[in-house]
Amino acid sequence: MIPEFEPDTGNLPPGVHLATWDEITARLGHTPWRRELLAGFAQVARALQQAGCQRIYLDGSFVTDKERVRGEPPGDFDGCWDPTGVDPVVLLAVAPSLLQDTRWPRAVQKATYRGEMFIADWPADPVSGEAFLAYFQHDKQGRAKGILLLELGGGP
Repeated sequence: MIPEFEPDTGNLPPGVHLATWDEITARLGHTPWRRELLAGFAQVARALQQAGCQRIYLDGSFVTDKERVRGEPPGDFDGCWDPTGVDPVVLLAVAPSLLQDTRWPRAVQKATYRGEMFIADWPADPVSGEAFLAYFQHDKQGRAKGILLLELGGGP
């Protein structure tokens, strides 16, 4: 279940929150633009699932109440995926940009999916070595925040 957003920041409360595809679409797909972003996220989720991925994490302004707090919609979604069980040969065949377009500005990923996905245990910060999964769990001010976990056994 997706918890309520924190009123002062618009972020999810700290932690990794398990959510179903139906919960994600119902809670975060309330505008045409958000539904377009969800369509891209669903496309990347299906490709990862086809390659054997079992868990993906959804982050970024997409999983906030940004419209209410800042008065603007999210620009895209960000996320990461657990590489356990993923067949890189299959992934290269169905979604090559997830392995090849990993450096900024990730134009192919953004054009294909309307968002960016990273390998969860790869370093997000080259100085500290902090992995994307941990990096996504704090905001730009360093405050702890929540992200969503979608287990791919049943969809999208």
